[in-house]
Amino acid sequence: MRISIIIPAHNEEVFLKDCLDSFVGQQHRPDELILVDDNSSDNTFNIASAYAAKHKWIKVIQHESQNQHIPGKKVVDAFNYGLSRASSYDLIGKFDADVVLPTNYFEAILNHFQSNWKLGMCSGLLHILKQGKWVYEPIADKNHVRGPIKLYHKACFKKIGGLKPGIGWDTVDVLLAQYHDFEVQTDKTLQVKHLRPTGHGYTVKKRQLKGEALYKMRYGIVLAKLAALKMAWQSKSPSLYFQTVLGFIRAVFLRPERFVNPAEGGFIRKLRWQGILSKLKSEL
Repeated sequence: MRISIIIPAHNEEVFLKDCLDSFVGQQHRPDELILVDDNSSDNTFNIASAYAAKHKWIKVIQHESQNQHIPGKKVVDAFNYGLSRASSYDLIGKFDADVVLPTNYFEAILNHFQSNWKLGMCSGLLHILKQGKWVYEPIADKNHVRGPIKLYHKACFKKIGGLKPGIGWDTVDVLLAQYHDFEVQTDKTLQVKHLRPTGHGYTVKKRQLKGEALYKMRYGIVLAKLAALKMAWQSKSPSLYFQTVLGFIRAVFLRPERFVNPAEGGFIRKLRWQGILSKLKSEL
């Protein structure tokens, strides 16, 4: 199975060398790694180019984009730019430039795909440095396939229509994969170092966009409030709850284009309620 990896990178000179070293050091290397320099103003392109000069399977391309950071959309646009230049693949990976992979990452993920023909998406788990120790980054359940380190089977990627251009893309893809009867899996033995914790530099606007994303996934107000409460609890930020709900309510009035159609939305709501009820039963 051919593996193609795309890394969108914007001003990542601080973390990029450690990240690429972990790709080079893999027991089973990807067949292709495309780093998309997304309008960086630092040394990102030069660092990546030095690796490409030493390793033929690493490519570096430059993508011109707006300087304005558009949460979700900017990274997906850069990813799609890289995807349009990818060679043939069986597994396509979207990775961030601030992660350090264990040496057996792709070997283990490949084994999962080869042993389960229904597997559509797979990843390890992200860990952050806290008080001198690498601990699980607790902003999502351990069963959630995280955006910075995930691989898709080509069949699944095509069925879900690729990545949605907006914040929430790395949640709706998991839900749509299950809608199309693919399985998703996290390998809890694969501990990936996340050098820059998620949420670093989150603005009020970005938090409100989380609420808009819930609207685009057709959550409904009750589910949206529960999801906002969960995010606020995991992030230990009460304001996150109110900003997320506000973003959802604003979307109800502004009616941005949805990520999913009514049938997909109905499946998503049913799946989410089943998960909530299952957790409640397990705690009783």
